[in-house]
Amino acid sequence: MKKLVALVLLVVAGLAVGLWFIQGWSGEGPSRQPTSVVIAPGTSLAAAADQLEQAGVIASAERFLFQAKLFGGGESIKAGEYEIPARASHARILALLQSAKTLQRMVTVPEGLPSVLVHERLMKAPALTGEVPVPEEGTILPNSYSYQRGEPRAEVVKRMQAAMARTLAELWPRRSPASVVRSPQEAVTLASIVEKETGKASERRMIAGVYSNRMRQGMKLDADPTVIYPITKGRPLGRRILRSELQANNGYNTYAMAGLPVGPIANPGKDSIAAVLNPAETRALYFVADGTGGHVFADTLAEHNANVQKWFAIRRARGEM
Repeated sequence: MKKLVALVLLVVAGLAVGLWFIQGWSGEGPSRQPTSVVIAPGTSLAAAADQLEQAGVIASAERFLFQAKLFGGGESIKAGEYEIPARASHARILALLQSAKTLQRMVTVPEGLPSVLVHERLMKAPALTGEVPVPEEGTILPNSYSYQRGEPRAEVVKRMQAAMARTLAELWPRRSPASVVRSPQEAVTLASIVEKETGKASERRMIAGVYSNRMRQGMKLDADPTVIYPITKGRPLGRRILRSELQANNGYNTYAMAGLPVGPIANPGKDSIAAVLNPAETRALYFVADGTGGHVFADTLAEHNANVQKWFAIRRARGEM
């Protein structure tokens, strides 16, 4: 009888240990918040287990390693930076390290962002390294770019600039006879103005058509963003443009000269570049805000002046004038 009781106790104890062992594989881990862990190339499973214990995402490297060899299927772990979720089990952690689903770090450049603000985003991006000068205006293609922890900022800039070069190489041969720009550089310059003049994608080709018409006729572009750029390098002005600024002859101000500025005033997106290379067929020479976020277009100065008065009436009704 005693032997039977002892045997039962031994079986129960074995079952308890087995249950504890299995639950330890699939049960919650000790970390209370997501934790970033970098697995270097060539790291062994044993070394990774030590890293995980030091990071506080597992309680015991030895237990994790034993369970991984028993339940893990034998697939190797992959190098990279991983974000281990809070309370992740041993099973989930190993599956993540075997999946190569590394942490995706991104820096995003919106369409029309000037280079001084691209530089700010790069310098604030966590885990990038090294200094980098403000990129040349118009050389960055707006997009979201992934990067790895410890990557130099200069390498990210190279990718952004290479993307712009590829885009120009793709779009330039497709330009229509209606386009007035004479080089890819001029296309970027005019596209940067189009980008700053409208936030509506549907208007880009029409805005490009207006500016193309004005350039053909030798008219000044009269684009407010070209007045602001030499003052702020593309940052918001935060006030109304001064009369003296409208008269300044600085190579950018299209109120003071006909033709394009000496260079871009922002980093235009692919769609705005495509718009100036294939502008809308229109006779319009003028446009003004319509109060809804878009613009109303006019072929003649008389029509434009009437539209301007309507816009002023909208502003007065809003208490803006």
